[in-house]
Amino acid sequence: MESTDETTENVDIKITITRATNMHGKKAGNVLSFLRMDLNGGMLGESEKRTVDPVAEYIEYDFTCTFPCCNEVLSLSDIPHKPVIVTLTEVVPEKKKVEAKSIVLGQAVIDLLPLLQGECSFSSTVVLHATHAAPEKGSTPAPITKHPTLDVCVSASAPLLTEEQLSTSNLMKVSLETAYSLPDTFNQSFGPTAPQYICTAVMEVPCTAEKDQLLLFSEGQLKAGGHREDNGRQRKRAHHAHLAPGNHFLPGPFFHTQPIDQEDGELTSLEDREFRNEAETLLNRVSWDTEMPCFLDAEGVTRLRQKITESRFWPLEIMKSTIANEKSGATSKLQADEDPHIPCHGVAFIDMGRLLYPGVTHIRGAYTIQPYSSTLLLNKTRRNISLLKEQLKPGASKDRSGTATCSAKTNTGKAKDTKGHVKGTGNQSISSVTDLNGSDPIPPDRKAYMDFRTYIIIEITLTNPLIPKTSSEELARRVKALIPPRPLSSGGPNKAERAVLNFHKQVGNVVKHILEQYEELFGTRLKLPNDCNQELMMAQLMGALNVSGRYFAFKEQIKPTVVKFVRDKMQQTDTFTEQQDLHEFVSKLYVDLVDEMHVALNKIYSNGMEDDSPDEIHLSTSHLKHFAREAQLIGDYHVAVQYYQELVVRHPRDPSHKFEWGNLYMQTGDYMKAKMCFHDAVAVQQSHQPSLMMCGVLAAMFNDFEQAETFLERATSIEPPSLVAWTLLGLVQDSQNKSILAERAFLEAKSLLKAKEASNQTHKAEESDVDEENEKQKGQEEEKTIPPTSHSPNMKQSDTETGDTVHSDPKEKVISKSIYTETLEFLLHNYALEMAEHALSMELSSKGNHSFHLACVQLLRAEYCSAIATLREALLRVEPVADMWALDGHCHYLCGSFAEAQGSYERSLDFPEQPSDTHLVLLRLGSIYLQEEKLEELWIAEEALTEANHLNNQNAEVWAYLVLICLRRRLRTPHNQSRGGIGPKALPETSPVDGTRPTPWDPGRYHRGAPTTGHPAGAAGTERQLPSQLSPLSPHANSGREAGYTLNWTPANRRAHKQMTIRTQIHIQFKVFSSPAMHVFLGGMWEETGVPAENPGRHGKNMQTPHRQSRI
Repeated sequence: MESTDETTENVDIKITITRATNMHGKKAGNVLSFLRMDLNGGMLGESEKRTVDPVAEYIEYDFTCTFPCCNEVLSLSDIPHKPVIVTLTEVVPEKKKVEAKSIVLGQAVIDLLPLLQGECSFSSTVVLHATHAAPEKGSTPAPITKHPTLDVCVSASAPLLTEEQLSTSNLMKVSLETAYSLPDTFNQSFGPTAPQYICTAVMEVPCTAEKDQLLLFSEGQLKAGGHREDNGRQRKRAHHAHLAPGNHFLPGPFFHTQPIDQEDGELTSLEDREFRNEAETLLNRVSWDTEMPCFLDAEGVTRLRQKITESRFWPLEIMKSTIANEKSGATSKLQADEDPHIPCHGVAFIDMGRLLYPGVTHIRGAYTIQPYSSTLLLNKTRRNISLLKEQLKPGASKDRSGTATCSAKTNTGKAKDTKGHVKGTGNQSISSVTDLNGSDPIPPDRKAYMDFRTYIIIEITLTNPLIPKTSSEELARRVKALIPPRPLSSGGPNKAERAVLNFHKQVGNVVKHILEQYEELFGTRLKLPNDCNQELMMAQLMGALNVSGRYFAFKEQIKPTVVKFVRDKMQQTDTFTEQQDLHEFVSKLYVDLVDEMHVALNKIYSNGMEDDSPDEIHLSTSHLKHFAREAQLIGDYHVAVQYYQELVVRHPRDPSHKFEWGNLYMQTGDYMKAKMCFHDAVAVQQSHQPSLMMCGVLAAMFNDFEQAETFLERATSIEPPSLVAWTLLGLVQDSQNKSILAERAFLEAKSLLKAKEASNQTHKAEESDVDEENEKQKGQEEEKTIPPTSHSPNMKQSDTETGDTVHSDPKEKVISKSIYTETLEFLLHNYALEMAEHALSMELSSKGNHSFHLACVQLLRAEYCSAIATLREALLRVEPVADMWALDGHCHYLCGSFAEAQGSYERSLDFPEQPSDTHLVLLRLGSIYLQEEKLEELWIAEEALTEANHLNNQNAEVWAYLVLICLRRRLRTPHNQSRGGIGPKALPETSPVDGTRPTPWDPGRYHRGAPTTGHPAGAAGTERQLPSQLSPLSPHANSGREAGYTLNWTPANRRAHKQMTIRTQIHIQFKVFSSPAMHVFLGGMWEETGVPAENPGRHGKNMQTPHRQSRI
């Protein structure tokens, strides 16, 4: 405080009272009066005696007092709670006396608090309250129609605080309301002969870097129960010992009731609400209703944060004493004792940790009062010295008159207090019990607090939060700095795209002229005769093009297009100085031009082709997403990547496809590629919540916690609020030992979960009402149409017995819903095992059933036996669901226990609500049926695989197993028999290729990076292989036709965009879409040397002859 006081010691405060209105004296006639100003017990000055105008009823005083801001009378810490007192005194002359009689007419107070809020001057009108009429206890003074008032102007010669000091300082207001559920020792105070008691409470807060401020709340009044405290009652001033009764109350703030579930303290559970309602309505209580403001400078705010971080529980000590002892000074015996016994000494521990939540400026709640114990105080607050005992010792501050007193003391003995010897408390002659820690004896008057569950309500507010809350705009700016947004593409194609489109157009023109030349030579037929020589036809076509001059014209027309392609698409505008660089560039140019030529040809013939096959349809986005997810589940990662690439190409501005692509790389354990996918998704859409959350998860995995908190805080600021985002933020902060911030995040998540559950219950209740109404109407209609029938007693008895046998004790729910289980589902779906284990550890520390999620994590870690044991134990004591049996089937399947897996899969399909991964269940169940050679169940396998094929008919494994089923069931279709000319044959029971029994096919694993049986999925450049039971199929192979089936061989340019309707017997045709010479000719247009079939990457010198080079 010294630094702040030094900056304000030369600042003078001037108070001017211009006039008083509505003045009435004790006697009729002119009123002679004067004003007096007092501050902190000292007089500032008196005005001249002035006479009131009886007609205008006002007095012009023009009374001014000036005093320095910081001196021995007033400091900055005194300004909030020590107002200036103005007394209006009437001078009544006496006839027989020399001196006139003075009568106090009224008293007003002037608050200087606006000077601490950045104002240099302000004006106000203050009310003069009578000093003789005292209001009833706990009530507001009755308003007067014409209350006398004073017009006041307050100004300072300079701002008390600079802009920097104003932004870094703080104003704390501590409001002590009421204590409820009092012990019997308090209730004995009610009665005509009982002594009157008051309660005193004390609390200590820091105000500067070296000083603490003692908040002493005295004169807590005992009040009878039978009603609730009034809502909207006024708050009392801290110092009102020398104030008129009307000035005891603050003019502005009021106390307002708050729902119990929204409080920040203790006793907020459903079990405590009934107890609190009874205590706050029927039982006696102690009421303070006092507000104590405290000014904290910048160093004091820093020290306040530090003290809360060190110990979040702050003690509020309470004691009881009689009013007679307070007035007569009977506490001298207590003060004379070095270690006095304090009657009814209790302590409440206020949880100040919530003030370190970002953006929080207000806490209010009920806190239980516990018997005072130095050991308990040391364990909770790291100090063992009682503030009340320090005040009662000799030499302590004697200024204890009034409702509340504030004094400052140095902090020199704090370290000694916390490490010093713990002295015994209480009088040894008093019968006592031992506290819960077994160290300090507790007198009976203190133990009563615990028996009666006494609690006190306190409220603390700050003008500025101790931890500022980062705005959503600032969080968006930080994310934008980490991941710059991808600019939106313009409406039309850019220069590079126009260059490619122009090249495609020129290729189309070339194709048109070549077809004209081809028709002139060979006619319009598309199919070649059997005795035709393609090389001869190619030579004839090339000769005709050269003779007609078309070949030279083609090359000249396409050269400008190629030049634009080089400049705009390949961004090459400089001349090459090295021959090797030129060769490498020309080789790359050749590859790009050939690729674009193929794209152009595919466009030409795909658009002009008539789709005469009803079995071929275009793949929609939903189909591609399903196929990608299926390939990911069965472990065919390479195909899944292709599907995701297709989705991203189709929808470049949709972040969900890139997010799912990143999910694939999370499963394979390639976290760098997953990070790139999630960052790309955020670059496309800066507010994509799932991608932001996964960016935060990956950043935490790489120990970049600052970025992790940035991503997750941004995810929490996006509407609608995400429960998972708040929980992930809490997990990241908990891993850094930021317990208070983590607690805040978890509380936000729990409030969202509570709101979600309430919304679900409301929706279910509405649906139930609708169903009941429909059933009621249906029953009324049936009563009108169906005559009543009598039932025999035997039937009733049978129904009763049946009902008794069916109904059993309900089991607990299989999946307990909490913020951690909701987050676990998100993390398991995205294969974030490390964070999932952290969330599971938090869930295991809470109540509820965690078996299902524990088994999921064990399966993800490839601990199949542990997962099976966990599920088996859970199935004995919980109500199973389809997902639980499906998970049990996956565990047995991956362990090789196919019989147990089959049983679990079949049970999962028996539930009305199917498993979430039904497709994978059907695939694995079909493979088990094939392995067990259950011919009577082959139709079930065919149905399962056909259902899978309906969802994705480009899965080679599904087609292969469908073929195996056809072979096993000896099925032929009339279509195949007519085309192949093959009659019914006896097919072997073993594989038609190698004569071995089929081995079970593993359609993927759940754990990351697990190899897949039968094909090395995910390897770059690796083709998907059919199962080992089948030979490679090709349109030229006769093995398939001999076995009774054929393949449909679709051209490459249509294979990614077509799919076939599911059929057990497969028949597809090979189609020719263009002239046989077209691809050969267009592919050779770039070979100047006429060397066919050469690789331009290896023979760069053959690309252009020196005399044909052109400047680019």
